[in-house]
Amino acid sequence: MDATQVDWSMGSAAARLADWDTGLRLGRRVAGPGISVPAVERARMREDFGELVPLAESLISEHTGMVVSGFRSRAWVMARGEWIRANLTGMQRLLEPLAERVLATKPARAGFRRKAMGAQAGALFGYVARRVLGQYDVFLPPDDEGLLYFVGPNVAEVERRFGLPSRDFRLWVALHEVTHRVQFGAAPWLRGHLRELVDSYFEGVSLDGRELVSQMRRAVEEVRSGADARVSGVFLLLTPEQRELFTKVQGLMSLLEGHASYVMNEVARDHVADVARMRRALATRRKGSGVERSVQRAIGFEQKIRQYDRGEVFVREVIARAGMDGFNRVWTAPEHLPSLEEIGTPAAWVERVGG
Repeated sequence: MDATQVDWSMGSAAARLADWDTGLRLGRRVAGPGISVPAVERARMREDFGELVPLAESLISEHTGMVVSGFRSRAWVMARGEWIRANLTGMQRLLEPLAERVLATKPARAGFRRKAMGAQAGALFGYVARRVLGQYDVFLPPDDEGLLYFVGPNVAEVERRFGLPSRDFRLWVALHEVTHRVQFGAAPWLRGHLRELVDSYFEGVSLDGRELVSQMRRAVEEVRSGADARVSGVFLLLTPEQRELFTKVQGLMSLLEGHASYVMNEVARDHVADVARMRRALATRRKGSGVERSVQRAIGFEQKIRQYDRGEVFVREVIARAGMDGFNRVWTAPEHLPSLEEIGTPAAWVERVGG
């Protein structure tokens, strides 16, 4: 086996559905290695994140009052190819229930499309690997809980390009990712709730070609009638049940990303120099060329940025109205999570839950 391959378990339905080795190889070609980071600098970066991740967790818990259970938070500074491999492995685990259904109903067609599906996944993760700085992987196995990814070449590239002070920038990045770790560590039920939403969504995916045609016909009729001008694209192809699950996931992701942005920026006020400059640097980096912006729209990158913004406004307004203790009721039970509509109307959530 060469260095680009992974021993994907062929006993897994998802491994028989998609060629993950093809995905990994293509992903690495799309991503490229990034800028060269000398061995001494890589070692220093590992030391920095190894120190800054526990520090960030302590600062976040102090600011929010959230107490983390489970394994300690720890950093893995990785290359782009390692990040792609980790995420392809996660996708394989996530798709297992759907893959079992596909192989049970259409085994021949699934085999024919194996390389194509792997290539599509690899191309997507290859592009994202060029942009991502850090990540908390929600769907890691239990033994890896608390592990946070930091893509070394990307962190170094931003620091060099914008002349940012390394330790401050690394702490700022760590604050965002560790906040996600704190969210799931302080609310152990949250991981299972998110997984249940994802599994329920995949259970509703139709494998019947006639049903897909029916969904497309319904989408066209909705567009023509203007029944809901706020929705478009893939959302129009979803069944009513899938739409409900989709909006629940969107509401949850807006909460998680917005809370992470809020905590990152609030904690950084007293511990990170020149946060405004760092925010401008990342905003400049996101813009890219016209072609790149088209790719970002296609893969939902712009929607993720909007999740950050809408969610952060929600968190700030709720804390202003109900205080940190009132806001923290959001982590106590699934029914306390805000709906996507409440993300846009924080006062409604405060009236329902926040006290």
